[in-house]
Amino acid sequence: MLKTRVIPCLQLIDSSLVKTVKFDKPGYIGDPINTVRIFNELEVDELCFLDIRASTQNRQPNLEVLQQISNECFMPLSYGGGVKDFNTAQQILSIGFEKIILNTHAYRNPELVTKLSEHFGAQAVIGSIDVKKNIWGKYQVFINDGTEKIAIDAEEWAQKLESLGTGELLVTSIDKDGTWLGYDVEIMKKISSVVSIPLIANGGAGSIEHIGDVVHKGHASAAALGSMVVYQKKGMGVLVNFPDKKLLAAALN
Repeated sequence: MLKTRVIPCLQLIDSSLVKTVKFDKPGYIGDPINTVRIFNELEVDELCFLDIRASTQNRQPNLEVLQQISNECFMPLSYGGGVKDFNTAQQILSIGFEKIILNTHAYRNPELVTKLSEHFGAQAVIGSIDVKKNIWGKYQVFINDGTEKIAIDAEEWAQKLESLGTGELLVTSIDKDGTWLGYDVEIMKKISSVVSIPLIANGGAGSIEHIGDVVHKGHASAAALGSMVVYQKKGMGVLVNFPDKKLLAAALN
């Protein structure tokens, strides 16, 4: 097992597995259940699922699909997307998911974060921060699948989420998502300097070297992978895979 977590972060739209580029143009990847079976064979340590359109489409998480995923999966699971109340989160945790990821509704209903943290423990609540650089180089935070900007900067929002009770933060660069160009190390540095909880870097991974960079230079506690684990290579077809663990270990040491 790797000391630093390297987590496939898989995007759903309802029951379909997809992959976006800069939060746009979702390409169909396949069936999430079959994908979980492959990751079982690859002995991945952890899996993350995000229903990227649940909030914008104002629909509930697909509990039937999540139950099927949980039934098949041998490793810890986290889920985000459309979780707007305590009962929904409780249902997802009760079917076998270990962590709930909150983005839009952490902002709309911050009391939900605290309630879940107090009831299930901070380790069960991940705060999700989607960031994008504006033309002046300032990081802005977005909710609702990157469609709605909020009037709070990334570091301040990270501190707020920590104070509300999140046990870790998933920080996603909208600019880097699906590009294979590497993580936004700068924003990881900024956020890691103002919070004490673990950070999961997301968006942009294209090589094992990128993973090493965001951990060593950006102070990420974990690295999420999207395109790298669902495509053969950039510009090539779908192939569910995971980087060689010996090469990963060498890059992370």
